Amino acid sequence: MIYVIDLDGTLCDTKRNKVGYWDYIGAKPYLKRIKFVNKLYQEGHTIIIETARGCDSKKDWSDETFSQLKKWGLRFHKLRTGKKFAADLYIDDKAVNSVDFFKDVNDI
Repeated sequence: MIYVIDLDGTLCDTKRNKVGYWDYIGAKPYLKRIKFVNKLYQEGHTIIIETARGCDSKKDWSDETFSQLKKWGLRFHKLRTGKKFAADLYIDDKAVNSVDFFKDVNDI
């Protein structure tokens, strides 16, 4: 199975700094979640980490983010920024399940 997993707010706690910018380097990992993702990796699933880091600022955070994930011990196949790609599951702190979203729409 292919898992596409959001980073900030999903695998780590990322806060804004005093001037309002995201403090990506200071993000704190959710270690139990990382351990869970590593188990999926070990089971043979494809793990893709997606982050919008740099989408607004146009700064390329790829190298810093890659190093950060390795430091946290996260095992993954790809790191992507700026787009959503096809996957079997999306895990994201801002996602809404379609059944919940359309709970008041009776077209099924």
